[in-house]
Order: sequence, then structure tokens, then C-alpha cells
Amino acid sequence: MDFASARIITGGVARLVHFYERATGAPADRSTEDFAEIRLASATLAIGSTRTVPLFAPGSARPADNHSVILEFLVDDVDAVHENLTGFVADFVSGPTTMPWGNRSLLIRDPDGNLVNFFTPVTPAAVERSAR
Repeated sequence: MDFASARIITGGVARLVHFYERATGAPADRSTEDFAEIRLASATLAIGSTRTVPLFAPGSARPADNHSVILEFLVDDVDAVHENLTGFVADFVSGPTTMPWGNRSLLIRDPDGNLVNFFTPVTPAAVERSAR
């Protein structure tokens, strides 16, 4: 089995696609105005409109209501990401901070309020874990 993607349901597909294109530096593949994918080497981030929810199960997903999931992106230099997003991101939850487990992390909220963590392993143990 392979993990294929994570999907965010939103009322503003174009707004969220623009945000994640800027945050990841990767262009989105826009299938329709209701669906786009940002394909990275290790995973795909899908962004779907609230209009797609009834195709799966009416009422099964609500936009801008995430209180348990953090999207995480492994980056080469978290401080450079912070610099790039300053002035673009409205909600920095936590500036670049080295965590006890050895990752330097930047925690932000996307325009829908979803938590997004950019991290760079900085200790030898963290670098080894990320190489697996």
C-alpha cells in the first residue's frame, strides 16, 4: 500500500492553491475549478471544493474546521522558508524553533486555519531518522 495524498476541503480553492504554491514552491495541477493537486516528490496535497463533498458523502467534511491534523513539509532550510513566507503568511503560530527531538520547525496556519509545519532535521539523530 502507498500513501497517495492528503486532501483539504475548502470554500476557496483558488485562494488555498495560491497559498500552497507559494509555500511549497511547486505548481498546482488544476483539474477543474473545484480540484487541484500539488505533487511533491514524497506525497501529493489535494485541494477540493466543498462542492466535491456530496460526491463522497454529503456532510462528511467541513472546510476550515480542522483541529487535529498538522500538514508537515520536510525542507532544506526552515529559516529560509520563514523568511520567504514573512509578509505573506498572516498567522505564524511559532517561529523557527529547535524541538527536543532534533527538528527545527516553523508552525503556521494556512488561510483556512489548518496547521502547517515546515521542518529541517538539525541534530545527527534527527538527520538519521529523516534519511530512512
